[in-house]
Amino acid sequence: MTADKKALQAVRVLTKATNADALAPHIVAQDPPAHKAGEALVRVRSAGVNPSDVKAALGLMPQAVFPRTPGRDYAGVVVEGPSNWIGKEIWGSGGDIGITRDGSHAGWLVLPEAALREKPKRLSFEEAGSIGVPFITAYEGFRRSGLPQAGQTVAVMGANGKVGQAAVQLAAQAGALVIAVQRGDTPSDQRVNGVHYVDAALGKVAETIRELSAGKGANIVFNTVGSPYFEAANLAMAKGATQIFIATIERPVPFDIFTFYRGMHTFVGIDTLALDCIHTNALMQAMYDGFEAGSLQPFQVTPDAVFGLDQALRVYKEVLGGAKRRIVFNP
Repeated sequence: MTADKKALQAVRVLTKATNADALAPHIVAQDPPAHKAGEALVRVRSAGVNPSDVKAALGLMPQAVFPRTPGRDYAGVVVEGPSNWIGKEIWGSGGDIGITRDGSHAGWLVLPEAALREKPKRLSFEEAGSIGVPFITAYEGFRRSGLPQAGQTVAVMGANGKVGQAAVQLAAQAGALVIAVQRGDTPSDQRVNGVHYVDAALGKVAETIRELSAGKGANIVFNTVGSPYFEAANLAMAKGATQIFIATIERPVPFDIFTFYRGMHTFVGIDTLALDCIHTNALMQAMYDGFEAGSLQPFQVTPDAVFGLDQALRVYKEVLGGAKRRIVFNP
């Protein structure tokens, strides 16, 4: 085995856990996996850690296959595969990676050639490996609801979460009037110029959105939290508006059918686990220019948020507990 194809570490989850305390990720030696024609062997340099990575280990993702290596997001270098890709730095994600096929919380990753996408040169490996799930979720929500346009009003509920931060950036990049609803203050390095930040703890969320939009309401409401903002979001929607959902706390919510159809409203549900790595990375490519030009900014990944795989249990518990910082593995 050559020096550049040595055995590395990988996280293995043998069976689903009943709760966070029962999580038992094993750190094992991983030889470079075999790959078929039409596939590439990737040396992982960075891998984001998402709540869905950990929830799958808890059996909350019914499609998850065991045993497996978790991890949906990645950045790395192609080592073997199609000759035109060898040596290239790539990034990506996928609803299948780490769920139904071995994922990125490992030194090695096998991907279909059709999923390969070059990472923006402007981004470090740590930054590129942190983009995946949050930005893909935000972009797919907007794509399904009609991408934000200049002159529209976009309200983002739960704007201090990672998907919320991505949605704010994407809407601002499009030239929309963006109203970011959150509880408390957002760190200054995550603020976007021109965005109106609204503290939900002060109340009157819908009224404030209507005031900021000259009484019209929001054309798009990206509700990243679900039930806690459901009523306020509905009251804040303009005629013909769309509300996007990606999560919820309570499943049943009061629903006024009259207001829904009289408002000509649309509800859009997003589940990025339904998008395999080929489809996901086509969406990543759509955001490439924004990251390369700097109109989209990566998450800040501080040195103390970069961990080795031997810290997997500690990291998984922090992420499951609602980590505020963006955490990545450096395998």
